[in-house]
Amino acid sequence: MGARLRGDDDGDLSENSEINVTPFIDVMLVLLIIFMIAAPLSTVDIPVELPVAVAAPPERSSDPVFITITDSLDLSVGEIGTTHERLNLEVGIATMQRRDTRIYIRADKSVPYGEFIRVMNILRADGFLKVGLVGLDESGAEGGDGALTNAVNDQ
Repeated sequence: MGARLRGDDDGDLSENSEINVTPFIDVMLVLLIIFMIAAPLSTVDIPVELPVAVAAPPERSSDPVFITITDSLDLSVGEIGTTHERLNLEVGIATMQRRDTRIYIRADKSVPYGEFIRVMNILRADGFLKVGLVGLDESGAEGGDGALTNAVNDQ
């Protein structure tokens, strides 16, 4: 609300029923400038070449449970071949129904990502949340069967 001085009112103030939007526009312009400056700072577009991790792999349990996905999309739990429908049953037998057992997934590098996620979804739906991914260690420090790395992804 504002007041106007009119020359014919003998100096009396009259009410102004128009909304003064100038302060609102000023505030909006300040906010626009702040967001224009802050938005580019919130994204990271700097190309960085990350180093290879050289940490020692954690100790595995004495009898780990491995799920293997071959390049022909065949599944096996340990040495026992299985299907997607029977995967939760075979994992339950291998872990003796202990849901806190860590399960390692070994997949051929040619396995489609969707197939890998399908196996993880079956495990998650059955309550197995400790899942580790297995790959080859580039240094080859851990001998034996191809130098397995540590669990890359814990859910």
